[in-house]
Amino acid sequence: MPQEQSVYTSPLVERNASREMAELFGAQKKFSTWRRLWLELAKAEKNLGLDISQKQIEEMAAHLDDIDFDKAAVYERQFRHDVMAHVYTFGEVAPKAAPIIHLGATSCYVGDNADLIIMRDALRLIAGKLAAVIDLLAKFAEQYRDMPTLGFTHYQPAQLVTVGKRATLWCQEFAMDLDEVEHRIETMPFRGVKGTTGTQASFIELFEGRHAKVKQLDKDVAAAFGFKKVCAVTGQTYPRKIDTMIVNTLALVAQSAHKTCNDLRLLANLKEMEEPFEKSQIGSSAMAYKRNPMRCERVTALSRLVLSLATSPAMTASEQWFERTLDDSANKRVVIPEAFLAVDGILQILLNVFDGLVVYPKVIEAHVMAELPFMATENILMAAVKAGGNRQDLHERIRQHSQAAASEVKRLGKPNDLIARLKEDEAFANLNFEKVLDPTAYVGRAPEQVDEFIRTVVGPIRKRYQKELGQKVELRV
Repeated sequence: MPQEQSVYTSPLVERNASREMAELFGAQKKFSTWRRLWLELAKAEKNLGLDISQKQIEEMAAHLDDIDFDKAAVYERQFRHDVMAHVYTFGEVAPKAAPIIHLGATSCYVGDNADLIIMRDALRLIAGKLAAVIDLLAKFAEQYRDMPTLGFTHYQPAQLVTVGKRATLWCQEFAMDLDEVEHRIETMPFRGVKGTTGTQASFIELFEGRHAKVKQLDKDVAAAFGFKKVCAVTGQTYPRKIDTMIVNTLALVAQSAHKTCNDLRLLANLKEMEEPFEKSQIGSSAMAYKRNPMRCERVTALSRLVLSLATSPAMTASEQWFERTLDDSANKRVVIPEAFLAVDGILQILLNVFDGLVVYPKVIEAHVMAELPFMATENILMAAVKAGGNRQDLHERIRQHSQAAASEVKRLGKPNDLIARLKEDEAFANLNFEKVLDPTAYVGRAPEQVDEFIRTVVGPIRKRYQKELGQKVELRV
């Protein structure tokens, strides 16, 4: 049996997440980022006066991506230390630079700073996909801005809304998530060049007590990687609370996705809307007629995973001792990539679903008309009063007819005949029932709210993320 079929591999990579996201958390990206961190540290140290030659810099720069992973694995088995394994591996291809690689640094210089760089890149990928999701939902909302549909409170029929207005509720949640993602990208700090316990003691030694140069070193390396902020102080690691903030932000996306897809699953049961269903797709191995909402079900499943993962960074952050303890590392290696991969997979599925949502207007209309007679009773009452009737008498007549009609619907499964009953009642003889039963009279400002939402909320997002819009996703399974 081939090796790749005999051992466990992550379904998040195989079935859900994009290649771009999987590569961000792959070994090549991680360790080539370590080498870039060592290069920028050496360049900054050289510029600030340490005895590092241009030849050494050039040698390091020439070998940022050609990593011998087999050799690194041998060194790691020998040293039981991943950072030193890669220091030695890098030194073999850059022998002139070997004496100054990792000069003054601690393991967390590469480990933590690389994590922050990669998480920022991953958040940018998430932001672009969120914008594309928002764009698709906005297009759908615009298309169905004025189609009346039953609103639901407590999953019971309520005042009418429109199909488009409901889509703006979904869209708004994703727009809120995008705000949070952008905030994390903008405010994420770099750990920086802080030394073993965060005191920068090794760098004070290297620069012979010149504090200004040590402070400048911190700023220069952060700037080389595009970070506006550097942690003001650290222990050995950046505050693990940052991981909590980032995974909590990802959990917000999972919440929005779960709520939206649950709504779509309920609408599929009502036969009002469906996710895309391919010509050869099988809904059930036994029940051939079924069209299960499997894409939305997968989104809710992955969303629950992300929500559960969000507890781990919080516990890890609270468990750190003094300047550092190592019980964070094994947890971080799993939780951070899995949370990003899962959310990326969620967005991949949503892009596919929202690009092909199916609406059944006749079913929606039938449901509206089945409930509208009850919802229209207040308007019927007001119109009958205007036509000369007594408000209290009319109210009692409507109450009695409504109860009788409801009993027929619930006990005998008959259609709602309230309007027929009222038409036969002489007290309502002069009423224009066609006008009173126009569903568009009951949706309030829903169509206008759709227009305003797209203009004020979606418009600026589309402007910021023009290049990311229109993404097409073919699901692998």
